[in-house]
Amino acid sequence: MHKIVSNTTPLISLLKLSKLDILRELYGYVLIPTAVYKEIEAGKHKSYYQDLLKLDWIKITPVKDEQAVKYFLDLDEGEAEAIVLATEINADLIILDEKLGRFYAKHAELNVSGTIGVLIKAKREGIIKELKPLLIELTSKDVWISDKLISEILSQIGEK
Repeated sequence: MHKIVSNTTPLISLLKLSKLDILRELYGYVLIPTAVYKEIEAGKHKSYYQDLLKLDWIKITPVKDEQAVKYFLDLDEGEAEAIVLATEINADLIILDEKLGRFYAKHAELNVSGTIGVLIKAKREGIIKELKPLLIELTSKDVWISDKLISEILSQIGEK
């Protein structure tokens, strides 16, 4: 089984779409560091909130080297812990959307995907039928994706 670590933003984006199960269907289980869990919990009042403790396929995993997290001064705690955790367990994939976090993760020689990459993979594996409505729904729920990027993605996967 592959070792997958996720940051907060992809979880929130998938929660907003009511599609968090895509992660389970694609990967079996996902590891999140404690700080990511706390960031999700901070949004308990949000309409899309879901208690991750009730999902047996999401494993909350504390980082071992808390000191290493402090080196990422310009990342939020969830991102920093996700990168450190992914490095510690030699993860097969880290899912994060923020540009700077992705830069650090790639610099740490981690395989990186984001929410859109997860959705593309789900489409290619037949877990979702259409990507376009999900991308449009994400943009309507305060997730910024440029029209140009949406067009490029849809062209890439054969949707209009």
